[in-house]
Amino acid sequence: MILEKGEKVHLVERRLFENDLRRHFVGEVHEISGSVIRAEGYTFILDTSTNQYTRRFDKHIRIISLSDSGNIINVLPAAADLEETNYRQSEEKRLIVTDEKSFTLDVNEFGPTQ
Repeated sequence: MILEKGEKVHLVERRLFENDLRRHFVGEVHEISGSVIRAEGYTFILDTSTNQYTRRFDKHIRIISLSDSGNIINVLPAAADLEETNYRQSEEKRLIVTDEKSFTLDVNEFGPTQ
């Protein structure tokens, strides 16, 4: 199996249209069935007024297709603290997602920001 129960993932949903929401998800895999996983975690949505990703307060369960070409899935380290995960700019002005302890993932879509 490509993913295992208990692994932590970061998901980027590709936008189909320019005005689609920019939505990311960070969660832990609870179940796997074929090419579909059930994961519990948090959704982050780009707030266009501040140009920052904001975490929704409620933890929820997502069903995610591993075969959907619109999903970009990154596996996070086992030690990743999902409760502390947030988005910020790196010193190089790149968008990163991090828990400030065990992982930092560069998710910049457009190259360095000005």
